[in-house]
Amino acid sequence: MSDAVVRRISSGGPWEEAIGYSRAVELPNGLVLVAGCTSVVDGRIAEGGPYEQAVTAFGVALKALGELGLGAADVVRTRMYITHVRDADDVGRAHKELFDEARPAASMIVVSGFIDPSLVVEVEVEAYRGGSV
Repeated sequence: MSDAVVRRISSGGPWEEAIGYSRAVELPNGLVLVAGCTSVVDGRIAEGGPYEQAVTAFGVALKALGELGLGAADVVRTRMYITHVRDADDVGRAHKELFDEARPAASMIVVSGFIDPSLVVEVEVEAYRGGSV
């Protein structure tokens, strides 16, 4: 696919340039894929535990969707990666608060860790721009 039909959004995150990825990519069919988001904002990890990290990480993803004119209601799938199963309830609570109305397909996966060991949550979001299904 060429850049003429694919729209790419950058958030200026610390790893986008180093690794070579976009924060969000909108495909011609209306599907929007948002890369893994953590609670890193302006180069700093947001304060708080798993709940706060999840809210911040989803906020990063929703900001990218906002740049494309989309929001939480357009989200059709989420993935939540956590480093400890004990954090599932806190991360799930954050997800419910943000997406209870949209009810996207969702997965929560326990992983061994992230690029920075103080991160305990990473999220991915997929949204759809289109009419009613």
